[in-house]
Amino acid sequence: MSTLNQSRNGPAFVQLREAHPGPAHARAGGSEPARESPHRIGPRRPLVVVAVAVVMSLVVFAVWRLFLAPSAVPPDVIAVSGRIEGDDSAVATKTSGRIREITVREGDRVEAGQVIAVLDDEQVRAREDQATAAVRQAEARARLAQHQIAVLDEQLRQSRLGVDQARGDAEGRVNEAEGRLAAAEAQLAQAQAAHAQAKWDREAMARLFQKGLVAEQEALRARNNEEAQAAIVAAQRRQVDAARGALTAAKANLVNPAIRSSQVVAVQGQILQAQADIAAAQAEAERARAQLEEARANRRDLRVVAPFNGTVATRTAEPGEVVMAGTAVITLVNLAEVYLRAFVPEGQIGRVSVGQPARVYLDSAPAKPIDAYVLRVDPQASFTPENTYFREDRVKQVVGVKLRLKGALGFAKPGMPADGEILVDGNDWPTRQAHR
Repeated sequence: MSTLNQSRNGPAFVQLREAHPGPAHARAGGSEPARESPHRIGPRRPLVVVAVAVVMSLVVFAVWRLFLAPSAVPPDVIAVSGRIEGDDSAVATKTSGRIREITVREGDRVEAGQVIAVLDDEQVRAREDQATAAVRQAEARARLAQHQIAVLDEQLRQSRLGVDQARGDAEGRVNEAEGRLAAAEAQLAQAQAAHAQAKWDREAMARLFQKGLVAEQEALRARNNEEAQAAIVAAQRRQVDAARGALTAAKANLVNPAIRSSQVVAVQGQILQAQADIAAAQAEAERARAQLEEARANRRDLRVVAPFNGTVATRTAEPGEVVMAGTAVITLVNLAEVYLRAFVPEGQIGRVSVGQPARVYLDSAPAKPIDAYVLRVDPQASFTPENTYFREDRVKQVVGVKLRLKGALGFAKPGMPADGEILVDGNDWPTRQAHR
């Protein structure tokens, strides 16, 4: 304790106290003037505050000038902003199959009718060959039946002339009629079996189509096949009936005392049989032709072509993939007919009409306007902006417009932001001022 007191009374402590007097010493008032506190604002502090205030004022003015200040737009011009858009189309396959080739990539320009993709045609080619063979076979049967009718007509003429010969011919015709009846019944049984199988296929394909496991085209093909088989069964029944009638007529000729009359009836029955053969062959030929046309249509559908001139935006499939009918292969956009999708305040939409001249400014070339015109005005107003956060903004309504660009191929692309001007009064554009 004594040591502490000695240190306080020492010469060093006295000098320190004189240099930094305490509050009591200051109140007592000394001969020395009071020193300023080191915490008071220095002489440079106000200059810094003024400089900061000036900088902030300049920043606020720049923000107001660039973003909040109204642009100098003439009264006969309406300024709009929006994005460049274009009409696109998802080009899809018409039938299911494996993609063999895709001839375009993203960014390629294509023309209307140009082949974009080709599907494998092995299955379709086999169906086409089968249908072609069926058509030829049915046409051959029809020609044979027509030849038989010509022969029977000659026999009918001879039967009216020969009496003795008719008796011997009657027995042969009975045998022939029995053979024809047996053949007709066999064909009927075969047609009924084919119809039963086609009916089962149709029901199975219908169930698979409802479950989404097969394409609608496959279900329709099964239904058409079942209907065609039903028509063949009906035609075969007519053949059986005709064969039975011919057999009955042939047997009647054996006991008919009027040989000449019986001979005429037999030949007429054979003619009816031949006519039934022609009808059946023609029905089968029509069914085969329908299958052939379907196969040819499927072959044409294997080639995916561009519906219009445009540019490939996306490629969504690759060679080797198995696709269903309706699967998109590419997305095609028409860059030659792009437009600016913008919005006009509801209070000014009455001044805008379709066909008015317009100009569009791209951010990449703000000093080079692109000529345009009003393509469409929406029939209804909408709220804007879509992501509104304040109540006062939700009551503001705008009307969408489309400004079609002229000659903007290669410059304006969908998704680019752009500004536009619509000339609503007069025919001449006023002198354009600074454009933001």
